[in-house]
Amino acid sequence: LKEHFSILTEREKNVLIYRFGLNNEKELTQKQIAKLLNISRSYVSRIEKRALMKVFRSYFKKEKNL
Repeated sequence: LKEHFSILTEREKNVLIYRFGLNNEKELTQKQIAKLLNISRSYVSRIEKRALMKVFRSYFKKEKNL
């Protein structure tokens, strides 16, 4: 999974790390992430969705080429 993180922006990486508790971070809610990053909860949701789609597409593209 981490190999596909290279395609993400820093903000997208941070949202996924906080949201899913990666890198030994505590899992946070979208509301907690929004407060931490000083953005709206709905924006956290959009960033999360976009980042997950980017990672999925990157993974799928790699698997398809194997």
